[in-house]
Amino acid sequence: MANSLNGLDLDALDRHLRAVGVPRTGELRAELISGGRSNLTFLVYDDAAKWVLRRPPLSGLTPSAHDMGREYRVISALAGTAVPVPPAVTASDDESVLGAPFQMVEYVPGRVVRHTEDLEALGDRTAISETVDALIRVLADLHAIDPEAVGLGDFGKPAGYLERQVRRWGSQWELVQRENDPNDADVRRLHARLAESVPPQSRSAIVHGDYRIDNTLIDRDDHTKVLAVLDWEMSTLGDPVSDAALMCVYRHPMFNTIHANAAWASPLMPDVDDLAQRYATAAGHSLDHWEFYMALGYFKVAVIAAGIAYRARVGGGVAEGTEEVDQAVGPLIAEGLALLKG
Repeated sequence: MANSLNGLDLDALDRHLRAVGVPRTGELRAELISGGRSNLTFLVYDDAAKWVLRRPPLSGLTPSAHDMGREYRVISALAGTAVPVPPAVTASDDESVLGAPFQMVEYVPGRVVRHTEDLEALGDRTAISETVDALIRVLADLHAIDPEAVGLGDFGKPAGYLERQVRRWGSQWELVQRENDPNDADVRRLHARLAESVPPQSRSAIVHGDYRIDNTLIDRDDHTKVLAVLDWEMSTLGDPVSDAALMCVYRHPMFNTIHANAAWASPLMPDVDDLAQRYATAAGHSLDHWEFYMALGYFKVAVIAAGIAYRARVGGGVAEGTEEVDQAVGPLIAEGLALLKG
């Protein structure tokens, strides 16, 4: 059996799958799925089945990120709800298998919309708008789920989520910034303004933490149907308006520096105000203190960009061009500061 993929020992994985009772037919093979900026994602298959396996990067890990157990737990809990997820297969914290925790789900053969050309393939602007409506409906459905009813009542601390987000991403900046980083003063300024202006939490819900079109799979034959929501590593119990705001922040053109030619940042997509209104309508909730939520989203994405560049510097980048993504940090922080200029 071939086992040369960096970060994936197929012999060890095969033994694990057989031990946990996953049916196997023929030789186990795998390939790295492109597009990842954080965790490593592999397509694993034999003669009869396909799976998707995710594990942390080989280096450059940051605290609280890359949580395989968290991702697997929420996928398992959401099975059978209004939120489509890939069927869960197995997860393990035993690092003797792959050298790191991992989780594996069934492969869902849907359409990946990552780049502008993928978006154009959905059809005209009307078709794209219909897909966006479907995506927002799924996000609103997620936020409407009772965490207790699906066994996620202890998935996070419902109270104090916004304060913790401000602290968490401020702490992440301390870990990933460059030496003598030119953005440091503005990052600290925005962090202080956020800490001073945290509003009352809108309500508590399951939040995805990274919701946009390229973290979903769309039906190949029906652009209005979302087959699966992916990449749950940042999910928790928190303020759902922060999820909606982050979705809107990803519309910023600088997101193209993080993900080149990104579908979600395309001019073909509805603008930020339109997305926000669609979410408010679908969720049936107002978007009070919207400027704070958007500023927090810009802060978060800026620090994520710095983290991607950090992993590239220490040898853990998993996609080409990761050395350049910190160019997005300054403009994103500036957007956040402009929102909280008072």
